[in-house]
Amino acid sequence: MFSKKDRVGKLGQVRLFKELSKSDLKELEDIGRVVPHAAGHTIIDQGESGAGFHMILTGEVKVVRGGRTVARLGPGEVFGEMALIDGGPRTATVVAETETTTFAIATWDFRALVKKRPGMSWSLLLSMTERLREAQRKEDEIRA
Repeated sequence: MFSKKDRVGKLGQVRLFKELSKSDLKELEDIGRVVPHAAGHTIIDQGESGAGFHMILTGEVKVVRGGRTVARLGPGEVFGEMALIDGGPRTATVVAETETTTFAIATWDFRALVKKRPGMSWSLLLSMTERLREAQRKEDEIRA
């Protein structure tokens, strides 16, 4: 499975965390935990309050929105990153299709880390702004 060093490297590839320093990424890895999920297990439920982020280490999950499968995700892919920021309702259900292991970070641990390392906030804001601009561009394209 992924070593601590591998997890730090993978976290640095997550869009939300790509602006974080290596030191910040190591601290982020320190607050997470490896979580096994049996095939068929619902990891998160659409509509429920978000309590954290998951990065898939092994296995495959399906993402279901409104009863319809909209995506399948595998190793290195993530879900729930927005819940780290706002704890808002989940926009989809995620179910382990195979035995799956994720690296999970709880919202409350993430908030405590950001408060402890306020410099992380700026990096996170840069990533969030990039995502917002991209969403606006896509919306403009649809309207055009």
